Amino acid sequence: MRALVADDAKMMRTIIRRTLESMGFDAVVEAEDGAQAVDAFRGDVFDIVLTDWNMPHKDGLQVLKDIRASDTNVPVIIITTEGQQQHVLEAVKAGVSDYILKPFEADSLKEKVTKHVPSLV
Repeated sequence: MRALVADDAKMMRTIIRRTLESMGFDAVVEAEDGAQAVDAFRGDVFDIVLTDWNMPHKDGLQVLKDIRASDTNVPVIIITTEGQQQHVLEAVKAGVSDYILKPFEADSLKEKVTKHVPSLV
């Protein structure tokens, strides 16, 4: 199982990576900005993508749009902060699979990922 995690906060990437590894993902590729995320996606195959909304170079919405332009099936989960409901609506229109509000518990992350990657069950 392969995952792509995009977040400009190293601590957040580490938390998500460790959670995914504990779930059985054997490869978690990290990107520190949106442009890196899109480049990584174009050069690899992933079972799921988790991306922060607010990042340099490309925000999570643009990452989602770029991914959807080439792959309409891979699950993409956007991570955003409470109070940014407009972001969620924009992401839904662009084809997001799900979203997670920060701050979140590891169990919430696991639940969302398992929902979209059935082979984990």
